[in-house]
Amino acid sequence: MNKQIIHDALILAAFTLVLGFILALVHDITLKPIEAANLATAQAAYKEVFKDADDFKAYDYDADEADKIVADAGYSDTIDDVQQALDAEGNALGYVITVTAKDGSQGSITFSVGIQNDGTVNGYSITDISETPGLGMKAEEEDFYSQFQNKKVDNFTVVKNTPSSDDEIEAITGSTITSKAMANGCNAAICYFQNGGLSEVSANE
Repeated sequence: MNKQIIHDALILAAFTLVLGFILALVHDITLKPIEAANLATAQAAYKEVFKDADDFKAYDYDADEADKIVADAGYSDTIDDVQQALDAEGNALGYVITVTAKDGSQGSITFSVGIQNDGTVNGYSITDISETPGLGMKAEEEDFYSQFQNKKVDNFTVVKNTPSSDDEIEAITGSTITSKAMANGCNAAICYFQNGGLSEVSANE
């Protein structure tokens, strides 16, 4: 009886070790392709919101301080990444600020916002969204996202009628929550640009 228990325990232990080894091997094999895919997605988003840039350089920023600046301004969003957009000679054109908006209708929305040195918003590019098809997913469509392009404003406000000024964004029909999430995320990026020292760096470039 004891021999059988020991035998079964040894088989179970061996099986566990082999399974652990296989899982570790699979993780190592898939990790690099996943990282490469995520990097490619991010780079595509950077280029989408800063077409004039030839390169992007990670900007050394304090994530906790960035989120505090945004939170103090009344936004629940987080600043996930900051890249400096550079021309062919290495001159700074502005920044790409990646934001996660926490108040989407179906969950968080992550997207990159391009902001020129003078504070002009180039627009945004979404990298992760799970909003309702035919409603919130329209945030990825040009009719909506084009409203944020080439605007120099302190913040965006969502309206239900035709906008009467550059800072007004017409809501997606039936999806005001998503519309506000996108506007708030862009506002968080603008807020950090203005109050996180980026505008001062830009002025000295």
